[in-house]
Amino acid sequence: MAKKTDARAEKVIKKLVGLGNEAVREVAAGENPSVEIPLRALSNINFNEKRQIIELGNAKQERYLFKVGMARKFMQTFLVASACKDLLEEGKTTSIRDLYYITKHTLGQSRANTFEEQDESDPIIEDLEVTIDSLREELNLHASNKGAAVGDLTIVDSGDVIDLRRMGSGGWSVPSIVEENVIQFRRGSKAKYVLLVEKDAVWRRLNEDRYWKKHECILVHGGGMVARGLRRFLYRLHHELDLPVYVVVDNDPWGLYIYSVVKQGSINLAYESVRMAIPKARFLGLSSFDREGFDLPPNVTIKLNDQDRRRGEQMLKYPWFEKKQWQKEIQQLLKAGVKLELEALSAKGISFISEKYLPQKIEAKQWLV
Repeated sequence: MAKKTDARAEKVIKKLVGLGNEAVREVAAGENPSVEIPLRALSNINFNEKRQIIELGNAKQERYLFKVGMARKFMQTFLVASACKDLLEEGKTTSIRDLYYITKHTLGQSRANTFEEQDESDPIIEDLEVTIDSLREELNLHASNKGAAVGDLTIVDSGDVIDLRRMGSGGWSVPSIVEENVIQFRRGSKAKYVLLVEKDAVWRRLNEDRYWKKHECILVHGGGMVARGLRRFLYRLHHELDLPVYVVVDNDPWGLYIYSVVKQGSINLAYESVRMAIPKARFLGLSSFDREGFDLPPNVTIKLNDQDRRRGEQMLKYPWFEKKQWQKEIQQLLKAGVKLELEALSAKGISFISEKYLPQKIEAKQWLV
């Protein structure tokens, strides 16, 4: 084993080797080698009321080598596992796109390829994650950076000390791999909370106004739906630095969904909710009642379309939105028939969001959980 591996990598390598050894043992015993994979389907998704997170159930599926409909995926599973083992032993990372090319080749003298498209390899990676109970990031696989951060915090990123107070107008680009072996938090932060803003444009307004400095916080944006790396970053800030997380999104069903993903996880990544979800995340806005509460002019509203309405009605039935306060919030959105973008607050002044809206709501504890 290469010296570049650390304890975390060695632990994951051991799981991968164990997977291979079990298949070899079954072959030696004259058995049909198989791998047991937790079922990643809606039928196997549960909402844990006590923990307040979406979880994967106990249902599993067997993937066999000597079974016509499974042989290809069985082979692909071990190809990906082998490639990830090599990455970990070499102490290198790669993209999920690059892994597709690394594992793609023609089988013998045939015209068949191990993978035809990346749409085949991506689900195999997810299968491997849940099978060995390791994050994709722990397999040294990364995606494109998405999101940025500034604020009262110093981090160490791959050995480089980075002061998030000195990130200029663009901020520190949050990588997809933010595990402890890559990103460490330095002591001495005076941050009182983390503020997650849905949009880059609104984040830039807050950064330009030095909101994070005036109010001693860490300011983050996800550029829309929050990516895995940013969710892990928020999770670590919340649990390791004991910082509350406030979420600020558009007042529409899609903004509410972004908040819900941060709060209790997503159906697609239910198997990772325990390491990503933040049940105590606070919804700061935009609220369906902010239009009247902050006297926003009627001309900043946008009419809900049929898709918005269907999505809102679905949300009313979600168990994590069953609380009276959330039923009231979503019902008001549907009743009003209009939605609001965060930028609508600029109708009250370009810095209204940083000087009035956010400080007032936080001071008055006008949030939902």
